[in-house]
Amino acid sequence: MLAFGGYPDLPLAKARKERELAREMIAEGKDPGAEKQADRERRLKERDQTFARLTDDYLAKQARNGRATSTLKKNRWVLDMACAEFGDVPVAELKAAQILKALKKVEARGTFETARRLKTVIGSVIRYGISCGWLDADPTPALRGALTRPVRKSHAAITDPKTLGGLLRAIDDFQGQTTTKLGLQLLALLYPRPGELRLARWQEFDFKKAVWTIPAERTKMRRPHRVPLPHAALEILKELKALTGHGELVLPSIRSSKAPMSDATFTAALRRMGYDGDEMTAYGFRATFSTLANESGLWNPDAIERALAHVEGNAVRAAYARSEIWDERVRMAGWWAEFLDDLKNARN
Repeated sequence: MLAFGGYPDLPLAKARKERELAREMIAEGKDPGAEKQADRERRLKERDQTFARLTDDYLAKQARNGRATSTLKKNRWVLDMACAEFGDVPVAELKAAQILKALKKVEARGTFETARRLKTVIGSVIRYGISCGWLDADPTPALRGALTRPVRKSHAAITDPKTLGGLLRAIDDFQGQTTTKLGLQLLALLYPRPGELRLARWQEFDFKKAVWTIPAERTKMRRPHRVPLPHAALEILKELKALTGHGELVLPSIRSSKAPMSDATFTAALRRMGYDGDEMTAYGFRATFSTLANESGLWNPDAIERALAHVEGNAVRAAYARSEIWDERVRMAGWWAEFLDDLKNARN
């Protein structure tokens, strides 16, 4: 005995069709009742496998894999936009049109880069769902070319030596927080990403070996990066140690020694000195070093790229760069410190 539904909700013709299908299943050695129950359970399970739940699982996996807290927060922030639109939709039923609708809402605010990042992260979540057996196909490739491509602007940077000398003198004369001034001096000398310096901890610095080791979780490429410390940098760090050495952070917030310096601090200081966003940025010190070091003709381009913690795409050059080209980088760090000092002292 097998029930398909009650009359008149289930018409006689439909009941007969269901009966024939059941007979075919029996002929194939299948139990129509068990298959019907399995199908019902599958549909119930899929209804519970929503995009929002998959998002939570995906972010939990990222956390277990050691992704940086800042990355997890950014991903949660953008994925919350998606969940607000289709979080309760079973991920197996999610269509490209639903995703595009959410992305277009983000684009409508003029945040084109955020929309593209959201599309990328949604795709990552869905592909994770495929690996978990929640769905069979990723609808996001169908959205290729559907979003507005943002106009990318390079970080403004001073690359004229004479103008750079003026900036260095302005930093030395800065009348704001001493820690901000010393931090800017380190940005110029060591050309790290600003966030790597703002979040630096004293335990990362080896004064005897003159090395700063930035841990993997704070680098863009998620691998430790060693920075040689020239004498000038060591002197600045010693001065900072006297000011902030009682805590873990090299550049703590003025409000709390346990919180890092704000990401707007360096930018605000440059603006106070008269350098607007079209002339110089905190990130621009990296481009300043790269341009002038390459123009000098003194250093292997691979050494310059490795000093900037860039990853080489060419396999052969990447194998060479794995050595870190350390000895050359140490000499280059010393040369850069002397080069900056000469520019600072050249007033004509």
